[in-house]
Amino acid sequence: MNSYRGNSFLKSIDWSLVVTYLLLVMIGWVNIYASVHSSEPASIFDFSCRSGKQFVWIVSAIGMAGIILFIINPRVWDSLSILFYAATILLLVAVIFFGVEVKGSRSWFEFGPVRFQPAEISKIATSLLLATVMSQIGYRLTTARNFILTVLIILVPMAIIVAQSETGSALVYVGFVFMLYREGLSGWLLFIIGMAILLFILTLTASPFVSMLALAAVATLCSALESGRIKKWATSILPVMVFLALVPFIIRWTSALFPDPDTVIGKVRPMYFFAVAAAAGILFYAYKAYRDRSRFKLGVIASFIIGTAFIMSVDFIFHDVLQDHQRKRIEVLLGLKDDPSGVGYNVNQSMIAIGSGGFSGKGFLHGTQTTYGFVPEQSTDFIFCTIGEEWGFVGAASVILLYVFLIWRILHDAERSREAFTRIYGYCVACCIFMHLFINVGMTMGLVPVIGIPLPLLSYGGSSLWAFTAMIFIFIALDRNEKRYL
Repeated sequence: MNSYRGNSFLKSIDWSLVVTYLLLVMIGWVNIYASVHSSEPASIFDFSCRSGKQFVWIVSAIGMAGIILFIINPRVWDSLSILFYAATILLLVAVIFFGVEVKGSRSWFEFGPVRFQPAEISKIATSLLLATVMSQIGYRLTTARNFILTVLIILVPMAIIVAQSETGSALVYVGFVFMLYREGLSGWLLFIIGMAILLFILTLTASPFVSMLALAAVATLCSALESGRIKKWATSILPVMVFLALVPFIIRWTSALFPDPDTVIGKVRPMYFFAVAAAAGILFYAYKAYRDRSRFKLGVIASFIIGTAFIMSVDFIFHDVLQDHQRKRIEVLLGLKDDPSGVGYNVNQSMIAIGSGGFSGKGFLHGTQTTYGFVPEQSTDFIFCTIGEEWGFVGAASVILLYVFLIWRILHDAERSREAFTRIYGYCVACCIFMHLFINVGMTMGLVPVIGIPLPLLSYGGSSLWAFTAMIFIFIALDRNEKRYL
């Protein structure tokens, strides 16, 4: 060991990550038992129930972690990343034709009592290939060729997973945008994604007219911030936006005076005003962009036109692209429908369980919602509500803080890495864990639609546990390999 500088092999391992991993796994195991103890055998080690089976998965996962950490050369992950990615893509395609269907999703291989989901390991393969490609000498994300290649690496497995009707797993890939931002991607992309979500929600809950007003206000504000004319925007453009927002009320009041629909007033619609104002605004900004030779203003115009087209397509996306169960979940989430006994049942019962836990919880094995099985999938996708009911706010907050520490520590080690491969892979791991945490916890608390995604290291299931174990310990091994020679 050249340049060892006195550090032992074991001291080069980030044990805080290992301990956090073990704590989360043990918390998950105990709460899996709590979620099934009333309907299955009483012993936590009973291999006929889920807690016993999870114990087997945990032991095997820890063994796999040891192999990754102490036996496999960390440099093999870089050299074999392309082959690993290609093999994973083949598995993702194969499972569509040869897999078994579970809850409307054909994403599982079944081998007797064991099921395997290729979508779980696809996140590892994608992360490794991204790290390999983006760590090459001379790579710059801002060049068109590199950007397209990077996006394709992410989109190919994501698209195949969507074809399996496994929307939750596909959404995790959106989290890679944070890694891309760290590696030089413009922050405007994050802004555009946020705006698309906002416009989608506004169009569904309010109207296309309101969405277009919001889009116009944001577009003109961005232009004003770029040119340093925010005061002019606030005193001239913003009042126009407010007036346009009041147009529907003015027309409604005026129409009451002229009830005949054949009158000119009766035929006027708020969108007419907006269409005229938008056309005039686009022509004006186009002239200014040409005069000032401003690519930014041209980008604002293009973004507004694309945003308008997106708003007009929301109805088609919602009714013709999304599946019926996805549509119903979004309607319940946004308050467009109230279905506590149907599609909203899981979330409603989950929120009751979490809320009933209070500050310190009802105590281990004393949760009524948990004991009597009111929440479906409580040992898998809804494991967090078991924690909330039996351990209360203190327990739920402690678990979230453990995840926050895990993510922060991975990012901390990634930033201190000397090799771009380790840094990029570390950010990919952190992004995947964050997306799973955000979606799963948000789902159980009614903040995001129910899309079926496990809570990392806590939810019951071997595929998920093995995948996250491998993902985390590959990073620990890469980080350890660098620290050994400091």
